[in-house]
Amino acid sequence: MNNDTQPQFQKMDYKDVETLKHFLNPHGKILPRRRTGLSLVNQRALAQVIKQARYMALIPYIIR
Repeated sequence: MNNDTQPQFQKMDYKDVETLKHFLNPHGKILPRRRTGLSLVNQRALAQVIKQARYMALIPYIIR
């Protein structure tokens, strides 16, 4: 069953920094599910990918 109200989630990669920045607020925090529109499973996968990118120093932990 495909719900048309939710955006389609593609396989996220920690190296795709430009796409990951769409899911961060101006301070560098991960946006909540109500803002991203992702399902619970996809939001958790997104958080893991963002944390990987932060660990690899592709995305800063905080933006001042």
